[in-house]
Amino acid sequence: MSEFTKQKTELSLKAKKGIDFIVSASLVWLLITFIWTLSLSAYDKSVLTFIVGSLMLPMALLLSKLFKTQWKIKNNPLQPLGLWLNFAQLFYFPFLVFILIKSPEYFVMTYAIITGAHLFPYGWLYNNLAYSVLAGVISIGTFMLALFIDADKIFVVPLFTALMLLILAIAILLSLKKIKSNQHNLK
Repeated sequence: MSEFTKQKTELSLKAKKGIDFIVSASLVWLLITFIWTLSLSAYDKSVLTFIVGSLMLPMALLLSKLFKTQWKIKNNPLQPLGLWLNFAQLFYFPFLVFILIKSPEYFVMTYAIITGAHLFPYGWLYNNLAYSVLAGVISIGTFMLALFIDADKIFVVPLFTALMLLILAIAILLSLKKIKSNQHNLK
């Protein structure tokens, strides 16, 4: 096994494939679902969605205690990559702000597409195909839902996103369980 592969494996196992972030994101998207059921303007719901989205990082930190994940892995140069990949989605935010200003009724769909799409490279980082597959399912699925549902049912978009993130969390947990089982069998 190459040194690079060892570093990826170490990162994947110690960070537990980002399970704390995925569970946090699914909870945030459930809150966003609730927001989009409220009798507020699409603009107000969009602003509240932005605010609720800011809960993800502190919630992930709390969940890291529950899942016993490591955010800092000394002597592993790949460790900062997960954070950099997450920051990459910030470059899509000007588009999100444009949608907020020009078409706030499509804000939640746009936010869901960005959320889904940014998951794609984590499939490679964590050696977990579920990330890459669900990135496409979330991005394309939320787009298709928004095309075919009535505006008053747009809460289905964040609900779908939350459910797909929960499915990803389950896939990650199963993957971690399989790795643990394989390690146990090697002993």
